[in-house]
Amino acid sequence: MVVLNEIWTMGEMLVEIMRPCPDVDFYETGEFLGPFPSGAPAIFIDTAARLGHQAAIIGGVGQDGFGRCLLDRLKSDKVDCRYIESFPNRSTAVAFVTYFKDGSRKYIFHIDNTPASMIQVPDLEEISRPRFFHLMGCSLMINKEFRDSILQTLKIFVQKGAKITFDPNIRVELLGEGNIHEIVSPVMKNCLILFPGVGELKLLTGEDKIEKGIEKLYSENTPLEYIILKLGKKGCSVYTREKKFDIASFHVKDKDGIDPTGAGDCFDAGFLCGLLEKKSVVESGKIAVAAGTLNAAAFGPMEGNISPDSVRKLINANR
Repeated sequence: MVVLNEIWTMGEMLVEIMRPCPDVDFYETGEFLGPFPSGAPAIFIDTAARLGHQAAIIGGVGQDGFGRCLLDRLKSDKVDCRYIESFPNRSTAVAFVTYFKDGSRKYIFHIDNTPASMIQVPDLEEISRPRFFHLMGCSLMINKEFRDSILQTLKIFVQKGAKITFDPNIRVELLGEGNIHEIVSPVMKNCLILFPGVGELKLLTGEDKIEKGIEKLYSENTPLEYIILKLGKKGCSVYTREKKFDIASFHVKDKDGIDPTGAGDCFDAGFLCGLLEKKSVVESGKIAVAAGTLNAAAFGPMEGNISPDSVRKLINANR
């Protein structure tokens, strides 16, 4: 049987337990809400499927209620889940998150030594014509063994003709004492589309000025075709080697910025879906901004009302 998914990812799958109100630190006794299906790769791939594209994830969950929470959601949104391994007698990974009014977040991750980080290189002999293989930096930071499995899988997708796309998605709670350049270098050597935030751009390049950072990335990474700089509430900037396109933010009335978790992952999916639909980089950028905005307008990491119709309506409303 030939497997024909257009968009692929590999990485951690987890549920998220969230503080319902800002400014309640982890050491304070208080309420949490959840579980919400989450994990940057899972949020990304679920968005791609909701936008109407064939999408698959390589990952792992435990045979428990949290694992079912993830699988039920992905399957209901038509993500191809055949490459998700379900581990008996293992607990599904969990992340706790709390928010602060200044826009910052804190995480406590329980990922290492869970099914989320135990996936080996899968048998991908049957897959054909993959278009994109998208990776997240947070997945590479969990442990060396999982990173090696992801990088070996990357090589298979390169051989099968997939374009490698990458969101640095740096989580200091996972990075620890790790060297970010050593961790991401094998991916950057194959990366055609990069999705950094401003802080991540500075960490990757050592440059304080954005334009110098962009120039350095292009000079040091020959395969790079696009750098999509995510600017949060300000939208994004799309850089090619010759041009820059600024794309303004969108707004959902009375719901802007309820929960930023997952918005960047939805953004990535929106941009790649736009390219698959043969849209220009500017139109793809608008789809990306719309998907991220819609996700941030709902509480929960993948709870935004994202569909081709809702994205189109938001773009038209902000013209």
